Amino acid sequence: MSKPHILVVDDEPSVLLTYKMILEQEGYQVTTAPNSKEACKAVESSAFDLLLCDFSLEQQHTGFEVIAAARKLEPKTPCVLLTGYANMETAQQAKAQGIHVLFKPIEIEEFIQTTSSLLENPKLPPGSNGMNRS
Repeated sequence: MSKPHILVVDDEPSVLLTYKMILEQEGYQVTTAPNSKEACKAVESSAFDLLLCDFSLEQQHTGFEVIAAARKLEPKTPCVLLTGYANMETAQQAKAQGIHVLFKPIEIEEFIQTTSSLLENPKLPPGSNGMNRS
């Protein structure tokens, strides 16, 4: 069985490397993109099982644009918006589009659990990540 393939998009190189290392340690195949242009090229050339994308990218681009481009080609790909800047409106917009949101700084356990849950159940509704919080 092949490893799940995940695309990670973030314009901060150290953050991108950290996500890549965590996911590879969990046994996933990871492709990274440092900007929206590279991310769009990646989704045009490969199929991904999961897309993890920073909300605030270079210049005026956002993760919503990358997710929209990916969903044009593969509408059922589960997506997660990673952000330290989102307000409630952004979070509600993401939820309405079926996009999960993780707020930075992201706890590694939550990051791994959300990734794993979405790969096991791509139709998991936003706000559900499989974690049991007390």
